[in-house]
Amino acid sequence: MKPHLERRFLDHRIVIWHDPQGQYASDIESLDLPGVTTLRVGNDEYGIKYRILQEQPDDKVLVYRSGGVPAGIGNWLLDLELAYGVFTADRSSLVSQELGLIADGIDEVVQEHEKFFNVSKRVQSLKVLLSPEDDPARLLAKMSAVLLGQKDHTLEELTRALLSENASGKAAKYNALVEYGLASFFWRGVEAIYGYKSSAPTMDDFILWIFKVAERDFADITSGTLHNLRRDFGSWRFHPLSSAAMLQLARRAEVDSVYPDRIRGTSFRDLLHQDLFEETDRQIIRDLSAAVAGETVSAREVAEVVSFRQRSLWISKYRKLYLAIGAAAELLARLNSVHIACTSIGDAVERYRNDWFRIDQLYRQFTYARRTFEGSHPLDSLRDKVEKRYTNKFVYELGNAFQQQVDTAELWASSTVRPQRSFYGDYVDQLVREDKKAVVIISDALRYEVAEELGSRIRQEDRFDADLEAVLGVLPSYTQLGMAALLPHRSLKHSTDGKSVLADDRPTNGTAFRKKILESVGGTAIQAEDFKTLSAEERRDLFKNSRVLYIYHDVIDATGDKQGTERRVFEAAEQALRELVDLVKKAANANATNIFVTADHGFLFQDEELPEQFFLSEAPQGDKILVKNRRYVLGHGLKVDAAFTTFTSGQLGLESDIEVQIPKSIHRLRLAGGGSRFVHGGATLQEVVVPVLAVNKKRRSDTRLVNVKVLPDTDKITTGQLVVKLFQSEVVSDKVQPRVLRAGLYVGETLISSDPQPELTFDSPSAEPRDRYQSVQLLLNKDANDYNNRAVEFRLEERIPNTNQWRVYEKAMYTLKRSFTSDFEF
Repeated sequence: MKPHLERRFLDHRIVIWHDPQGQYASDIESLDLPGVTTLRVGNDEYGIKYRILQEQPDDKVLVYRSGGVPAGIGNWLLDLELAYGVFTADRSSLVSQELGLIADGIDEVVQEHEKFFNVSKRVQSLKVLLSPEDDPARLLAKMSAVLLGQKDHTLEELTRALLSENASGKAAKYNALVEYGLASFFWRGVEAIYGYKSSAPTMDDFILWIFKVAERDFADITSGTLHNLRRDFGSWRFHPLSSAAMLQLARRAEVDSVYPDRIRGTSFRDLLHQDLFEETDRQIIRDLSAAVAGETVSAREVAEVVSFRQRSLWISKYRKLYLAIGAAAELLARLNSVHIACTSIGDAVERYRNDWFRIDQLYRQFTYARRTFEGSHPLDSLRDKVEKRYTNKFVYELGNAFQQQVDTAELWASSTVRPQRSFYGDYVDQLVREDKKAVVIISDALRYEVAEELGSRIRQEDRFDADLEAVLGVLPSYTQLGMAALLPHRSLKHSTDGKSVLADDRPTNGTAFRKKILESVGGTAIQAEDFKTLSAEERRDLFKNSRVLYIYHDVIDATGDKQGTERRVFEAAEQALRELVDLVKKAANANATNIFVTADHGFLFQDEELPEQFFLSEAPQGDKILVKNRRYVLGHGLKVDAAFTTFTSGQLGLESDIEVQIPKSIHRLRLAGGGSRFVHGGATLQEVVVPVLAVNKKRRSDTRLVNVKVLPDTDKITTGQLVVKLFQSEVVSDKVQPRVLRAGLYVGETLISSDPQPELTFDSPSAEPRDRYQSVQLLLNKDANDYNNRAVEFRLEERIPNTNQWRVYEKAMYTLKRSFTSDFEF
C-alpha cells in the first residue's frame, strides 16, 4: 500500500483515499509517509478543507475517508476529489494505477481478468507492451500477446502464433486464452476483422474455414473483411515464421475438405493458377503427364506450365517431376520432327553435334529427373512412351543410318572431322611450342551431350568461357585405346595379346605409365581425386612445374560399367558435371588459362531392359579371339559375318596386325556377367563423337543479371490492392543470368504493403516477348491508412550480394486515392 501512495504523492500534494469498508482504518497511522500529514474524515469536512487550503497550503496531506460518501453537493470534499482524484485500495484500482492507463473501462478489464493480474511477472511483461493511450480493447490484445509469448498484439500475429501451435498438434497457448478469459475476445476480433462467425468457435473449425474461403479466392466474405483476411493469409503462408506450419495445416484441410476427390479428373489448365493444396500439383502432374504421353499438348505449352509451376509452394517436392515432364515433351516433339539421314561419317558427326545430340540429352534429363524423384510415381505411362520412342525411333534408326556410312568407309576417318588420335597435336602441342601451358581434364565416358551441358554450366561462371568441338573417337571406342589416343604419340597399337594399348611401343594403361609418356614433353598426370586433395598452393606448384598437366576423372564409366550400378549412370553424369566444374575452377585458380575437358569415349544407354532383338544370336568366329566385349572383338583371322563390321588395324589407324569386329548398329554380344544397358566400344555416334571443350578464364567479369522493367497501367491506387505488370526485357542465357527481385509499396522507408514482400524470379529463356511478362499483386497493410492522398513508391528491390540487405532496382510512383480504409486492429 505504502509504495502506491508514495507514487501518488510524487504528482499530487493532496491524496484523498476512499475506503468504503474501512479495511485499512487500523493501518493508517503505521504507514509513516515522510513529509505527509494524515487526516481522518469524521463529519469535519469543512475543517479539513480549511486546514488543507488555508492553514497548510503547501503541505502534502493524506485525507482518509471510510464508510459511505454523500452524493453530489452533499459531499463537501467533492471539489478536491475532482481536482486531485480519488485513491482507492482495491486490487483492480491498484493494478489500473500501476499500468498507467487512464482510458474508460480499464478498471473493468482488470476486475474481469483478476486471475491474469495475480502474477506479478505476467504484469511486468504486459507493462513493457503498454502505451498510455491504450484503450480496453488494446489492453486485452496485449494481454493475449503476453499469454501467447508475443511482442506484437495485432490479430495477424496472435493468429499466426495460434495457427503455428495448432499445426504442431499442441494447444497450450490457446488453452491459456481460455483459462484467462481471453478466448472470447480473440473470437470477437476474428469475426469483426476476418469475417469468421460461429456459435462455438474452435481453432480447427476456424482453420478449415480459412482454407475453404481461400480456395474460393475469398469471394464469399464481405468486402470489409475480404482485404484483411486475404492480406494476413498471404503473410501466414509466406512468412518464414509460419510458412511451414501453414503447409502442414493445408495438408490437413486438403483431407478434411475432400479436395482430392473434388479435383480428380480436372484438367491441368484449370488448375494452373492454384497452389493452395499439395494435391493440385499432383493432379497437374498426372494430367500433364497423360497429355504429353498422348501427345495432346505442345512442347511449348508444357514448358510454359513447368515454368509457371516453379512458383508453387509445393515445388520443392515436385520439381523433379515437372522437369521430367518438360524434358519428355521436348524429346517427343523432336522425335516427331527428326529426319535421320547422313551422307558420310563426317556429315553424321556434324549433324549429331549440332542437332541430334539434344535427343540423347533430353532422354538423360528425363530419366535422371524421374529416377531421382522420391515418392510414388505418376509417370509410368510417360516413361513407357519415352523409352519405346527413344530406343526404336532414335537410337535404333540412327544406329542403322550411321552404320550404312561405316559399312562403306574404307578407313575410319573423316575429311571434315579431326580424329581423336591427333588430339595432342591439334590442341596441346601448339601451346607448348609457344611456351604456354595447358591442363587436360579427361573424364571417362563423358558423352558429347553431357559435355555440351558442362559447357553451359562453365559459361555461367563469371569470367569463364567454353567452346565445344567434336573429334572422331577411336575404334574400338573403349577406355584403354581412347586414353592412349589422347597422349602425345606417333603410333598406336595393341599389345600382342590385345589386352593393352601401346603408344610409340610404350604401355599406356594406368596413370603411372601415362605420366611417364607425358614427362617426355615436360608434363605430368594425376588422378582427379588426388588433385582435389591438394592445397591451393600445392596445385599452383604442380601446374608451375608442368608444361602439360593431365587430370584423370572417372565417375560415369566407373558407375555405368558395373552391372549393379549401371542404371545409375545418369545420376553419375550429374555428379560428374558438378565435379568437373569444380575441377575447372581449381585448375584456373592454379593459374591455368588454357584448359581442355575431353573424354576417351562416349556410351549407349537405355534405362529399360533391352529386348532380345538387340542382342546378336551370332558369336564371333576366327582363328584366334583375343578379346571379346559386348561391343567389340579383337583377334586374328576373324570370320566375316553380316552381323559385324570387320576392320584391319590399318583401317583404324593402328599399327598392329590385330583385326577388329564391331557388332552393327546398336547390337550387343550376349556375355556372362556385367551389364547390358550401358555399353561402349562400338561405332554408334553416341560412342564415337568425342567432345573437346576448350575453357578459358577471362580477366574481366562477363556475367550479368537479366534486365527487368516496370510497366504501370495506372498512376493511382484506389482499392486495397495493386497489380503491377513486369517485363523481362531480354532472354536469359549462360552469361545473362536470372534475377530475383522483391516488390513492395513504400512511403519513405515505411512499407505499406504485405510483409513478407513477394519475391519474383525472372529466368525465362524464351525468345518470345509474351513469355517474359509477369504480374505481382500487392495488398495494402494497415499503415497505408495513414497515407491516403499521398504519393507512394512501388519498388523492385534486389538483395545485395552476400548480405541480408536489399537495394532499389527499379521503381514507379503512384498516388494513393482510396475512398475508404479497412480496420486492421482490435
